[in-house]
Amino acid sequence: MAEDLMQYKDIVERALKGVVREALEYVAVGGLPGEHHFYISYLTGDPGVEIPSYLRERYPDEITIVVQHQFWDLEVTNEQFAVTLSFSGKSERLVVPFSALTGFADPSVEFGLQFRSEDGPLPVGDIAPAPAAVSEAQDDGPDDATAEVVVLDSFRKK
Repeated sequence: MAEDLMQYKDIVERALKGVVREALEYVAVGGLPGEHHFYISYLTGDPGVEIPSYLRERYPDEITIVVQHQFWDLEVTNEQFAVTLSFSGKSERLVVPFSALTGFADPSVEFGLQFRSEDGPLPVGDIAPAPAAVSEAQDDGPDDATAEVVVLDSFRKK
């Protein structure tokens, strides 16, 4: 197989992260419509990630947050988003560059994306029902929801 000088994997990765950015921009302007809510997973040690030290100590590699009922001051730029969430009754401001994302899901419509890490593609699997960590703003609905995960490897020629 020829070397991919166009770097299509990187182009597609940026485009898919644009889906997350656009969904967050929509929510920042008009709030979450209907039953929509987001599970967002990201690397806590990625450059530009800003989280409280106690969360970084507890989740040194990756964390999953929930944007649903209790979130404030969602701000979205081309490079990152920032949001205030409640952790153990305390409001905390998080700043997350889109480059740090590892997963995104909206279980209300069974939609999900996984992003590859620097070590290659992430494993295929459900990302909605069992987040690594969540704020108190987590879903109070049924625990049997699953998300359809879009993994680019399924479209690649073998």
